[in-house]
Amino acid sequence: MELTENWFNHYYQDLVEFMQTEKQPFYKWGEVIEQQLHEFYVATPHGDMQRWLDAFLQLPELNNVTCELNQSAVTFQSDHITGEQNQQVLAALQGLMPWRKGPFQFFDTFVETEWRSDWKWDRIEPHLAPLSGRTILDVGCGSGYHMWRMLGAGAKRVVGVDPSKLFFWQFEAAKKYVSAAKKENIPVHLLPFKMEDVPANLKAFDTVFSMGVLYHRKSPLDHLTELQQALRPGGEVVLETLVIEGEEGEVLVPDDRYAMMRNVWFLPSAKTLCQWMRRLGFKNVRIVEQNYTTLEEQHTTQWMGFNSLKDFLDPNDPRKTLEGHPAPLRATIIANV
Repeated sequence: MELTENWFNHYYQDLVEFMQTEKQPFYKWGEVIEQQLHEFYVATPHGDMQRWLDAFLQLPELNNVTCELNQSAVTFQSDHITGEQNQQVLAALQGLMPWRKGPFQFFDTFVETEWRSDWKWDRIEPHLAPLSGRTILDVGCGSGYHMWRMLGAGAKRVVGVDPSKLFFWQFEAAKKYVSAAKKENIPVHLLPFKMEDVPANLKAFDTVFSMGVLYHRKSPLDHLTELQQALRPGGEVVLETLVIEGEEGEVLVPDDRYAMMRNVWFLPSAKTLCQWMRRLGFKNVRIVEQNYTTLEEQHTTQWMGFNSLKDFLDPNDPRKTLEGHPAPLRATIIANV
């Protein structure tokens, strides 16, 4: 099977029709989304796209699938799966490595991801406005682990944006079996876009998540404005990012790398971040949690065999990165518009 523009148009048909309904506030995005999809999937295809498709197509069609979206691992089970089919699942998922966000349990195969994304969800979820019936945007959604937790919490529709095309296929592996379990079209979609590709002043989403994105942006205030403009009046933003300990006005700007990452630009204190958000017009800005990332939460596994957090910290002082900066401290800020 080869990828064609018709294939992707068919895949996104439900989302495109939803966005192009004039009564919806998403109509502005609906006017451009088909051209965006053409540019990302057809005009500028990724060199590994066919290989990932071939891996995805190894996933067997299964009956009597059940899924559990409200526990640590997004889990799929079937009492009709055979040993051969379990081997097909394993081979397919290995063809989609590396897996960074999770974990997932695909029948007999446990995908131990680099990040224990469930720990982040468990810290944040108690502070959220109820997600039941809400339309949600997840910026930098990765392979979609948190999107499935949002659906499990009752979200009406979830749209994720992340420019990694590998994440699309990992997401699709999970969606294949969520769809099989629920026997219906699942209103959860991953778009291979950046936040900058979401039309300005959309004012459509009830909740917008941005987790692990802000410090990668050269202009953090522009990113905060993009999040603000995506929300309907009264909507909620959930912002999780790297910060430093400190008072209002304190910001770390790394000279070169931070924890071996070149694309880290601004690490404000949590109080400074709240100040930025209030200055931009966000309301009810509050810090709901802060925590240092541990070696148990981010680590190398057989499903992600590259360097991870332990390789980025000073071996003689884990309170510092290799560059001598403070070790990763993350904060979650929730606010309204």
